[in-house]
Amino acid sequence: MATDAGNPLPRFPAGFLWGVSTSAHQIEGAVDERGPSVWDVFTAEPGRVKDGSTAAVACDHYHRYPEDVALLAGLGVDAYRFSVSWPRVSSPGGLDFYDRLVDELCAAGVRPVPTLFHWDLPASLDWLERDTAARFADQVSVVAERLTDRVGKWITLNEPAEHTLLGHALGVHAPGRRLLFDALPVAHHQLLAHGLAVRALRAAGAADIGIANSHGPTWPASADPADTEAADFYDTLLNRLFADPILLGEYPASLGELMPAADLSADLKVIAEPLDWYGVNYYAPTLVGAPLGTETEFGGVPIPAELPFSVREIADRPRTDFGWPVVPEGLTELLCGFRERYGDRLPPIVITENGCSYEGLDDQDRIAYLDAHLRALHAALTAGVDVRGYFAWSLLDNFEWAEGYARRFGLVHVDYATLERVPKASYHWFREVLRAQR
Repeated sequence: MATDAGNPLPRFPAGFLWGVSTSAHQIEGAVDERGPSVWDVFTAEPGRVKDGSTAAVACDHYHRYPEDVALLAGLGVDAYRFSVSWPRVSSPGGLDFYDRLVDELCAAGVRPVPTLFHWDLPASLDWLERDTAARFADQVSVVAERLTDRVGKWITLNEPAEHTLLGHALGVHAPGRRLLFDALPVAHHQLLAHGLAVRALRAAGAADIGIANSHGPTWPASADPADTEAADFYDTLLNRLFADPILLGEYPASLGELMPAADLSADLKVIAEPLDWYGVNYYAPTLVGAPLGTETEFGGVPIPAELPFSVREIADRPRTDFGWPVVPEGLTELLCGFRERYGDRLPPIVITENGCSYEGLDDQDRIAYLDAHLRALHAALTAGVDVRGYFAWSLLDNFEWAEGYARRFGLVHVDYATLERVPKASYHWFREVLRAQR
């Protein structure tokens, strides 16, 4: 992959927040020390995970967190985005772990940035049920009461779009349902949970609150009206459905009437609780065309033939080991498009995830990827987009959901047999980037 990584990155503004991200289910392990999640149930079913693995041990971060905090301190990041496991918080002593983790981070000079839901729903709950949103707000209150004295930045949900699409519409993630458009209530209940969580956090005295939504440009496969119409629909379903209610207080046309709400306007008022910033997880654009009458694929995920769009391959681009196209300028396009679409309704943006899967300790392709995306992010800043921070995904190689341990996104290599951590070339490169920015 061609790269400018040998040249210094442009300077980001003073106070720009630099961090890395992880999630609880992907790294913590220690499943016997918490209640079951939908992912525990899902991975126990044969054929659900490609390599047949589970996250029972993962990186054993639950027991090895001091070592991982030392890696964060050595990297020189300002902040660490981790997630709080709802099943662990609901278990005796579970919140004590996050109390210890936050203390360890603060002692190391690393700001804790917890995400309050990252897909690991307790197995007894269901996002098809409206009550789950209220239950979530209750557990957010419990977490905030314990941690808000040391946590200054909060994230409500991670990627409700993917959790809806992959877990409930297509069935390739937990809980493994294939509901297609009947999964829309899951989207609404997660968005409602987000708004209720914002209120719960404010009531607990928390400030600096955002969400981590996944977004990417949608490109039509051609100028043919059938392709542009399909692309518009896909963009509405995967981008606007999860941004418009939060930022504008309304669903895109025709989708609101599909939501299970006795008083939709009241729900939207909750969902649109003002945020201090808006988190964007960016990986790649999507090339979309009219239905082909056959199943297509995106990022290893089958797209059923009966959907009103098909996903096409973006040609002539390098690809990660996951097969995802590398399109850094898509990040600039996305952020500038958001500013144009939402105007003064758009809070400051934080890139809450951006990363890639590559093998090897001398991971020059990851360095090239991160370098190119940081340059694309700076181009958005130069164009006037208010971006306040960047979190690389991920600190550690980890359990990559339905892919198991076959994909490595970490700046730090994890030997899953011994659990030894070894910083990769990208870790050392990112450390030097951070030093140069200060």
